Amino acid sequence: MPHTPPNPYDLLPLTPAVFHILLALADGERHGYSIMQEVSRITDGAIQMGPGTLYGTIKRMLESHLIEETDTRPDPALDDERRRYYRLTGFGRQVAEAESARLVMLLKVAKSKSLLGGAAS
Repeated sequence: MPHTPPNPYDLLPLTPAVFHILLALADGERHGYSIMQEVSRITDGAIQMGPGTLYGTIKRMLESHLIEETDTRPDPALDDERRRYYRLTGFGRQVAEAESARLVMLLKVAKSKSLLGGAAS
């Protein structure tokens, strides 16, 4: 029987932790601590992801093929060999795009109902 590729929409809505990790990896590979720093940066410090949440979520994301561990390393003189680096898979990018589109649609609805601090336009 032929393999049917997974449908990104089947995973929606994403948990905040999964979506934030996908966003952190959208522009390149990162190791765990760097993912935590990027999540903090993109949320202006509103979300501080701890190691337990991060690594438990990463484990599930690896199993779901949203991300993968990469063998590429930055300059060894600048890197700790114990660090594991992660990147989005093609499927992970599709899921992040689908979730982003879902959230844009919800924001349009919120705006139309004057829930974004202004009148609908």
